[in-house]
Amino acid sequence: MPPGSASGVPGYSEVRLDHVTKDFGGTKGLDDVSVAFEAERVTVLLGLSGSGKSTLLRHINGLQQPTSGRVIVRGESVERASGRALKALRREIGFIFQHFHLVESMSVLENVCTGTLGGLRGPRLSLMSYPKAIRRQAYEQLERVGLAERAYQRADTLSGGQQQRVAIARALVQRPKILLADEPVASLDPVSAAQVMELITRISREESLTVVCSLHQVQTALTHADRIVGLRAGRIVLDRATADIGREEALSIYDSVAAATPEAATSDSAPAAPAGAATSAPGGH
Repeated sequence: MPPGSASGVPGYSEVRLDHVTKDFGGTKGLDDVSVAFEAERVTVLLGLSGSGKSTLLRHINGLQQPTSGRVIVRGESVERASGRALKALRREIGFIFQHFHLVESMSVLENVCTGTLGGLRGPRLSLMSYPKAIRRQAYEQLERVGLAERAYQRADTLSGGQQQRVAIARALVQRPKILLADEPVASLDPVSAAQVMELITRISREESLTVVCSLHQVQTALTHADRIVGLRAGRIVLDRATADIGREEALSIYDSVAAATPEAATSDSAPAAPAGAATSAPGGH
C-alpha cells in the first residue's frame, strides 16, 4: 500500500480525478471532471457511446493521460508515474474488457496465468513455463468463477459468458485492489450478463475491491451498483447512491433521447444515439 493510503477505512477514496480534461484535438473526451471512487463500492458509469465512460476508465490505469488535471490512484499521481512506478501501479488495477481479449488457441488455465505477466521476468512460452504457485493460484480463481472443470480446454471452445468469466479470473489472479470493467456484459445474452454482474458484485464484496464499471443497461446498473455516475459529453450529470435513484432519473442521463424514445421506458438497454449524436473520439470513450 502506498504511503499515506488508508484502504479499508470507510469513505477512503482509492481513486480520484481532480478537474480532469482530455482533449482529443478539439473533441473533449472528459471536460473538467472531478470524481472520487471509494473503496469497497461498486460504481457504474452510465451514458451514451462517446459520453466519456471508457476514457475515464483508461485514465485510471494510465492508458490515457489527461490534457489537464490530476488522476490519483491509491495515493499515487498516475500522470506523473512512469516506468517501474506505473508498472507497479497497474499491477494493483485489474481490467475487464467487453471483448474478453483471450488468446483463443491457449487453454483456459494459461489465459488466466497471463494475468501475472506484469510481475514476471521474461516471456512465457507455455502453461508449464509459469511457476507452479501461479498455476495453482490461476486454478483457484477458475474454481471461484465456476470454470475449474474447463481449465484445460481451449478458450475458443467456451461460450461468451464463460469467456468473460475467464477474463474475470485473469484479472483477479493479479490480486488487484481496484477492478475496472469496460462494458463487460455488452456482448452477452441477458442470462449470462446477469451471471457476470452478480459475479463481479460478489467478488468485490469478498475482496473489498473498488469497482468502477461502465454499462449501457440501465436496469442492470440499478440492480448491481452501489452508486451511479452519469456522463454526458464528457461531463458528470448525475452522481448518487443507487438506492436514491429511480429508473426515470437514470434514463434522464441520456437527456432528450430518453424522452423522445417510447421504448426507453421499458427497454433494459440505454437508447441508441440519434443521428448526429457524439461518437467516440480516438481511443474510444
